[in-house]
Amino acid sequence: MGITTAPAPDSPGRLAFPGLLGALDRPGDLFRHLGPNWYAAVMGTAIVANGANALPVSVPGLHAFAVCVWALSLAMLAALAAARAVHLVRHRDVAARHLLAEPGVAVFYGCPPMALLAVGYGTIALGPGVIGAEAAVAIDAVLWTAGTVYAVVVGFGIPYLMITRHEVKPGTASPTWLLPVVAPMVAAALGPALIPHLPPGQARETMLYGCYALFGASLAATLVLLPGVWTRLAHDKLAPVTLTPTLFLVLGPLGQSTTAVNALSDAASVAPEYAAAMRAFAILYGVPVMGFALFWLALALMANVRALRNGMPFAMTWWAYTFPVGTCVTGAAGLSRHTGLDALTGVAVALYLLLVAAWAVAGAQTVRGALTGRLFLPPAPAPGPASAPASAPAPAPVAASAR
Repeated sequence: MGITTAPAPDSPGRLAFPGLLGALDRPGDLFRHLGPNWYAAVMGTAIVANGANALPVSVPGLHAFAVCVWALSLAMLAALAAARAVHLVRHRDVAARHLLAEPGVAVFYGCPPMALLAVGYGTIALGPGVIGAEAAVAIDAVLWTAGTVYAVVVGFGIPYLMITRHEVKPGTASPTWLLPVVAPMVAAALGPALIPHLPPGQARETMLYGCYALFGASLAATLVLLPGVWTRLAHDKLAPVTLTPTLFLVLGPLGQSTTAVNALSDAASVAPEYAAAMRAFAILYGVPVMGFALFWLALALMANVRALRNGMPFAMTWWAYTFPVGTCVTGAAGLSRHTGLDALTGVAVALYLLLVAAWAVAGAQTVRGALTGRLFLPPAPAPGPASAPASAPAPAPVAASAR
């Protein structure tokens, strides 16, 4: 998710490498502006696998498809982590500026922990048949731990920077502001998968209640930010047009929190005295929130159809069509399991079809833009803190920087 413009035809050096990475002065420049927003592609791919695994239907080939997409997400995570390491070592000045001086890019630091968490969950859910159960649990334990610590740091750290260091102008709130604070919710939703693999007693209960604490922290922070985001949308609209897909980011905390309460209720047996209440809470919270998620989905779809008809070009913000919708898939699937309602099964399947279509389009366009090098160019400045600053990279997520 990031803002970018095509280079001027007469820009010096732009045609030095026609074809592959032809938009760059030199191939090594692809690391210079490689921001954290690129992890949205990993998130969007992992949720396709996890969503397929969560669907309450049996379709021939669905599991094999999910395993293949999970393997792809794991490979993408490894490749991107290596590329980001090069960026952080070779372009420390750019990386520091992204975090400390460019709030439109800094909010995307919510993406890396969510990518770690989503790929880790896919490993424990889909990887045992490929790499063995023991290795799958170990990998998820490492990725969940790293992702959770990272999520807590950015969930606290990015808002702290926004109120103490970043220059945030009035009327510039963006749905991308949700990215750092929704990351702990992803940890809360995916942590319960590890509970059966922990020693009985204190370890399992600590994980269960710890995930509830992450749920509460993320939910409260989301409720603090959403009014400002809505006020900006209603009064000042969302510009530039390439930020329109970020409307889907509001679905992230809605779908992920519904997924979390259902996953936590599945693990409620480790706290038998509260198990009934946890299961009831999953329904009483999840169903109304899923209703609002569908309401917001309709609003976001209409706004994006309008933008596409008006010529909205591809940008990395299009990855915002994937992960947030995927969280609604897993949320609706969890509610379907716990209520037995066919209507919720239908919602989960319909949302999954939308997710796969969005993933295919965003993925194809990203590969095309990456091969030419266009997506690795610095974005042009855009108004507001949610817009990409002078040297920002590119959506989940889910934008300020759109390529």
